[in-house]
Amino acid sequence: MADLSSELNRRTSLMHALATEFASNPVLSRQWLTQVDFGWGPERIIDSSKGIWNPKSYAATLTIVSDPDSEYDDGDHGDSLYRYSYERRPVGQDPKGGSNSKLREAMRLGLPIVMLRKVATGQYVPIMPVYVVKDEPEHQRFLLAIDESLRFLPDPAHLSEDQRRYAERIVRQRLHQPEFRAKVLTAYAERCAVCVLKKIPLLDAAHITADAHEGGKPVVTNGLALCKIHHAAYDENILGISPDYEVHINADVLHEKDGPMLDHGLQRMHKRALWLPSRSRDKPDRDRLSARFDAFKSAS
Repeated sequence: MADLSSELNRRTSLMHALATEFASNPVLSRQWLTQVDFGWGPERIIDSSKGIWNPKSYAATLTIVSDPDSEYDDGDHGDSLYRYSYERRPVGQDPKGGSNSKLREAMRLGLPIVMLRKVATGQYVPIMPVYVVKDEPEHQRFLLAIDESLRFLPDPAHLSEDQRRYAERIVRQRLHQPEFRAKVLTAYAERCAVCVLKKIPLLDAAHITADAHEGGKPVVTNGLALCKIHHAAYDENILGISPDYEVHINADVLHEKDGPMLDHGLQRMHKRALWLPSRSRDKPDRDRLSARFDAFKSAS
């Protein structure tokens, strides 16, 4: 039990180190992940070629890589779980063996692992803690809970309406939103599209079409990198963005008299050209902007 307690402590320290680094960077680089110091000296926490990292000094899998473009059938499973395929084994060898055995051990011991969600070549978003909750050898896959609370749903495959809404919100917050933020901030060169602020902890990925609406998908063309003040102003229709990529400020707000934040942060942004991604395929969708700009004008 003492050894397991020590291992859990190391895993907790690792997750703290990842969270600290991720707070200051939109993604974690593969290079950084090969030498993370979380209290015991620099340590590799990602395999050089495989998706499951099983360091010898740990009782069970430490990290897994999830690549949405890989040949493996990984992804959301129902409303609350995530499916993760077995690592493929050579013909004739037990498909449950190899790296898969230590992932199964993480389930038996109830140890948290880290999912490194690949968003681009050599770039990852950490999802943690993640728990292995079921082994399905008939499908050659594991089922994962991406939040501790989801481990304890009585029947994850058959949720009540309240449970489903809760699970969807958790999955969106823990998996889809961090991935969306990483992709959007990277596309906008880590700057606010309105004021060009480059302080990453103060930047958000704002949806043009709200994620709660049909069509509000977490894709870069439905996103804007905005600092927190301009994100809030956009959500409240104090600030609007036209489909020709121009910033507009609510007419009433333009005539208000207040302190320097109102003057410099909002009023002087009126008619300013939007800072745009360098790649055309990442630029905000004009149709989405048009629909959202109509709502801004109606509110004004």
